[in-house]
Amino acid sequence: MATNDASIDARDWSLLGLLSILWGGSFFFNGVILRELPPLTLVLLRVALAAIMLLPLLWIYKIRFPQGVSGWRPFFAIGLFNNILPFSLIVIGQTYIPSGLASILNATTPLFTLVVMAAAGEERWLARRIAGVVAGLMGVVILHGEAFDNGVGLETGPGIGILLCLAAAFSYGLSALVARRLLSNSPPLGTATFQLLASAAMMIPVAGILERPWQLPMPGAATWLAVIGLAAFSTALAYIVFFQILRRSGATNVMLVTLLVPVTAILLGYLVLGEEISLREIAGALVIASALLLIDGRVLNLFRRSIKRGRASTPPASP
Repeated sequence: MATNDASIDARDWSLLGLLSILWGGSFFFNGVILRELPPLTLVLLRVALAAIMLLPLLWIYKIRFPQGVSGWRPFFAIGLFNNILPFSLIVIGQTYIPSGLASILNATTPLFTLVVMAAAGEERWLARRIAGVVAGLMGVVILHGEAFDNGVGLETGPGIGILLCLAAAFSYGLSALVARRLLSNSPPLGTATFQLLASAAMMIPVAGILERPWQLPMPGAATWLAVIGLAAFSTALAYIVFFQILRRSGATNVMLVTLLVPVTAILLGYLVLGEEISLREIAGALVIASALLLIDGRVLNLFRRSIKRGRASTPPASP
């Protein structure tokens, strides 16, 4: 059933903030891991360890496994578009471009999601929402526009990385459509675990044939810590939060998290690492905040109602 997905309540805004922190960390973890492990092996470890971490929770909450091929088919579909393709494209892209630029390109996900969901008839084309997504992208460019200052052609190595990250964002948009149509009644914990199990099953032969992980030298402690952080926080916990928001507020709204990721990365750098915040970054964050308010719509509705009340209270002009 097509839905409007017009607004997000306070609880889901807080969950979006949490999700932006969890997913923002994935670009940092990827950067650390790629120093010692190849991309597809990274993706395999990410989905397999995250699935293992979530399995005990299925037993605690008495969530049953899907039955038969038909029961597992939706989770293999969402695993392909939500994990295998975007994770692989992003980490391969990060071998060509910096993590910060990859996170910026990932912020195009809401735009792709909006186009995919509207084209499929799942959501309406709302001028307010389109304007908000475009404004949000402008804010992201302002936020980290220096990443584009050197000017890269799409035929160069960095250009290939850009195209790969954009393809990953499009895959996320497709995954939102798949999740809406096939997994709307699945509990968030079950959806997160089963799609990760399906993803691990698909990645084992791919990584095994192309990269032969068993022949790689043993990574160091820092790499293993990054792998655990990537699996536990940026994948297992993140997907529980993601599917919770998806069920409550819809596909386009949950993908707004990718606009928040660069903002939270800057704030974490300021609060944890003591990095300075420039005027450019403040301006970009304000543009993104305005875009999110525009997409949410409630501020505009309050503004419209106040105008109507003002007109209603204005006495008619005397003849």
